[in-house]
Amino acid sequence: MYQYKCMNQIAQFGLNHFTEDYKQTENMEEADALLVRSAALHEVEFPENLKAIARAGAGVNNIPLTKCADQGIVVFNTPGANANGVKELVLAGMLLAARDIVGGVNWVQSERMNEDISKLAEKQKKQFAGHEIQGKKLGIIGLGAIGVQVANAATHLGMEVLGYDPYISVEAAWNLSRNIRHITNVDDIYKECDYITIHVPLLDSTKGMINAEAIEKMKDGVVVLNYARDLLVDEKAMVDALKKGKVARYMTDFPNTTTAGAKGVIVTPHLGASTEEAEENCARMAVKEVRCYLEHGNIQHSVNYPDCDMGIPSYPARVAICHKNVKNMLSQFTTILGDANYNIGNMTNKSRGDYAYSMFDLESPASPELIEKLEAVDGVLKVRVIC
Repeated sequence: MYQYKCMNQIAQFGLNHFTEDYKQTENMEEADALLVRSAALHEVEFPENLKAIARAGAGVNNIPLTKCADQGIVVFNTPGANANGVKELVLAGMLLAARDIVGGVNWVQSERMNEDISKLAEKQKKQFAGHEIQGKKLGIIGLGAIGVQVANAATHLGMEVLGYDPYISVEAAWNLSRNIRHITNVDDIYKECDYITIHVPLLDSTKGMINAEAIEKMKDGVVVLNYARDLLVDEKAMVDALKKGKVARYMTDFPNTTTAGAKGVIVTPHLGASTEEAEENCARMAVKEVRCYLEHGNIQHSVNYPDCDMGIPSYPARVAICHKNVKNMLSQFTTILGDANYNIGNMTNKSRGDYAYSMFDLESPASPELIEKLEAVDGVLKVRVIC
């Protein structure tokens, strides 16, 4: 019996994908896995029994990845599960920026008691006029699951799309419309595009990437959209550019004291993944990842350990080891197994940065003595007997 704890409300649709071998608990000490959305875990002390944390969403800034890795806790996210929801909000953002729809709605509300509102509207509507997005150039920085969907949808709306991503995956490349122009220098997007939307993770290398220098390279009257992470944009520089007229609109999903109420900014209250479908997709994917790891030892979509897949166990025993990525680890494991007269039917070893993951399918059941010897190896962080 496996136990899991929900640190936030997780869509029941997703939780229903747990089998009768799983039980929800409120006691973290009992939990094999945590399911989380926005709950901050940096100050949480994780119990020794905890094996996995699944974030029902893409961003993992609320989870201490290195701390978890050092405790042999594999952290998962659900890339692409909320991509359609975010894509639709980005498209809505472009349409809201193209003409002053929000201003028009607010004007109607302010004149709702005026008996001549219909006549007055004909006179006032020109102040809310704008332009169409068809034929305009859209620059997309980051061609992951969301960026690709935005790119493909924008081409269907008649936009000319330029995409920049030096690390584009094979899967993303296959899904990208052939009509998208792939750019190798992000400055080309700044110089050419009427709309620029950002879809990259928040890393040290991307924090504040849209700064005063980048904005200065952009076309006058550009519209910038940020539905990825708030800290990707230097928002003080952005507000300054709006005041000067360099930027026409800034569309963002992250309200704060800098942007809320600033002229030219339309802020939504983090609605990117706030659809019933997105929450269900994220929950279902998180549950699938947890089950695959706990039941079979396989890792898919981890953010602190390498992905690793040996399929469903077909041997009497499978042993999985989270360990530091240092030399001679694999040879130490195989020596211990050989000295204990265990024959290895199948094995794999994958690494990611400072951490690695090894699995061994054995032709006889793993004894407690074997596990103790493996745990005693310097650099081993967690040993699990999968079956």
